[in-house]
Amino acid sequence: MFKKWCLSVYRAEFTKEIVTPAIGVSGVGGAMAVYGALNAVCSITAGRFTSGLSSITFIVSGGVVAQASVFLWLLLGYRTTSGVLGTVYPLIMAAILGIGDGILNTQISALLALLFKHDTEGAFAQVKVWQSASIAIVFFLSPYISLQAMVIVMLVMVCVSLLSFLVLTLKVESVFTRNE
Repeated sequence: MFKKWCLSVYRAEFTKEIVTPAIGVSGVGGAMAVYGALNAVCSITAGRFTSGLSSITFIVSGGVVAQASVFLWLLLGYRTTSGVLGTVYPLIMAAILGIGDGILNTQISALLALLFKHDTEGAFAQVKVWQSASIAIVFFLSPYISLQAMVIVMLVMVCVSLLSFLVLTLKVESVFTRNE
């Protein structure tokens, strides 16, 4: 759910509040292109490195750290500047968010395939339901709350998601080791 929430905020608020003031409406396409390109490259790369539960855990942690770093940057230190840095900063943020999203896309799919071998379709359908719900929530709430509030919610969600993922990993690992 967090992954689609983040993507929705990126499309709706990040482009409106960060990219447009820094590099203009014409720069939104470039920021989306940077995001999409790095998302695709990292999806392919993360998929190549996925070999089991331990690699999924390590790679997901990296993706979460990447996204959390942008959220912290937005909360604690980002200010729109002029000049080259004013143009580069939103593109760097878009790149890091694309890296994190690409990693999470691939690894969540790999984890679902690993955990739900006998009901893969049902697992993926359930994920899509929750992802669609999170997208709807963001678009309905975005006119009423600020970017800062959304970033705080996303930072909390990414931390809760990582902790939940780590607990799930420990439980699954214990089941796998007992069955061997």
